[in-house]
Amino acid sequence: MKKLSQTNYSSALETVRNLKEKYGNSWNAISSESAARMVTQNRFKTGLDIAKYTAAIMRKDMAEYDEDSSKYTQSLGCWHGFVAQQKMIAVKKHHKTTNKRYLYLSGWMVAALRSEFGPLPDQSMHEKTAVPSLISEIYDFLRQADAIELNDLFKRLENGEDVQDQIDNFETHIVPIIADIDAGFGNEEATYLLTKKMIEAGACAIQIENQVSDAKQCGHQDGKVTVPHEDFIAKLNAIRYAFLELGVDDGIIVARTDSEGAGLTQKLPVSQEPGDLASKYLAFVEAEEIAIKDAKEDDVLLKRDGKLVRPIRLANGLYKFKEGSNIDRVVLDCITSLQNGADLLWIETPTPNVKQIANMVNRVKEVVPNAKLVYNNSPSFNWTLNFRNQVFEEMRSEGENMTAYDRNNLMDVKYDTSELSYRADQKIKTFQIDGAKEAGIFHHLITLPTYHTTALHMNDLTEGYFGEEGMLAYVKGVQRQEIRKGVSCVKHQRMAGSDLGDDHKTFFAGDKALKAGGENNTSNQFEASEEVKKTRNKISKVA
Repeated sequence: MKKLSQTNYSSALETVRNLKEKYGNSWNAISSESAARMVTQNRFKTGLDIAKYTAAIMRKDMAEYDEDSSKYTQSLGCWHGFVAQQKMIAVKKHHKTTNKRYLYLSGWMVAALRSEFGPLPDQSMHEKTAVPSLISEIYDFLRQADAIELNDLFKRLENGEDVQDQIDNFETHIVPIIADIDAGFGNEEATYLLTKKMIEAGACAIQIENQVSDAKQCGHQDGKVTVPHEDFIAKLNAIRYAFLELGVDDGIIVARTDSEGAGLTQKLPVSQEPGDLASKYLAFVEAEEIAIKDAKEDDVLLKRDGKLVRPIRLANGLYKFKEGSNIDRVVLDCITSLQNGADLLWIETPTPNVKQIANMVNRVKEVVPNAKLVYNNSPSFNWTLNFRNQVFEEMRSEGENMTAYDRNNLMDVKYDTSELSYRADQKIKTFQIDGAKEAGIFHHLITLPTYHTTALHMNDLTEGYFGEEGMLAYVKGVQRQEIRKGVSCVKHQRMAGSDLGDDHKTFFAGDKALKAGGENNTSNQFEASEEVKKTRNKISKVA
């Protein structure tokens, strides 16, 4: 977004000057320049501002992907505002732009890490309010990242540095969030009400799945129960109405199907005429042919192809789908969702296999040519083992001698330097590129990366800190790395807003302000050398 900050600053400056003139001497202490600067540093005043802005970004990105599959998008799941903030700061630092990079809000991580009940499984047992609260928290942290970076730039400008262009062309840390609403947390009215809260917090994209709300399971676990299409469509409608009511006309709906791994349905829909949606759904239900005389009291019976059949019902009242019907159900779910208001699809799969994903998506594209997929690059997959198995089959089909490999033990570290491992890792490396090109995957996400990285880093730190390394474990493994890699929060006081607050206090109290950033602030130990500063400035100018 070009000339953004300059435009905002000039407009705000004029507004404040007019207000000062209007209210006279009582506003003499207010600096027009300082107020305009604060306005510029806080571009997004409400969550709705964010939702409208980010929805437009996603629509633009979807259109670009339709023209060129190499222009896919990516995200990482974040369970705290600070995690999201550091992710986007790192994205800007390493990749120079936030373009095509989003955030994902995982219902799994909300349940596991943000519920007042404590850690919970991914079964929609956490509080509804936890989801919009996390969205709001994430955007608070991202707005703070904007304010801190712009504040630094304004200070450098005041000190005579030529950073006007960096201010004018400042790229915000605010990016789209795809937010998980699970199965809607109740009936369609409940879905609508929660959707509104999520949009008001800043969400531009809502992901909803076709499981029964009160029996929802993680997509990578057993026991999933799906709902008839009519029930799911009602919730798609509820989400769209929420977007329209709040003026987010570009709002995105991601329709997820769990039918690949779901073998049960809660209820049988009512068919109004042959070949309707209910009829197609019922055709997937497993049933046995019976004579009327063999029917038990209170049996549920259906007429199918002129014959009387009894759907297979379990002791818990749930009905079974036919074995082998899962892929056909996935395809029908996807087509139906896109024909009834969904913008993007999400298909849960048992393994990360591009060919298998493409098989389903291409069938959908036969009916809806521009169908696009959000795909979960899930940590529930053993990526190493899955891809080594794929490559093992490829190598064997190519006539390779595979006697050196134990098919039942391909995770063994001894294979890490093997040809099989090299080929498997290359497939993992290009999985996103290949999936975008061959399987219609517009958006690649990892649901739980920061859950796992937190656990891994704590494992590594505690091993040394509570062992022989002592304090060296932290200094060598954390702080020294932060300093040398230029990680923003090495100066944690600054990252928490201390320097920004000092400047604000100067605006408010002038020379009387009691500031934290004096010579006795130990954060000064982390000031970059002049050579490092020059290098960083050169890099930012090139970027």
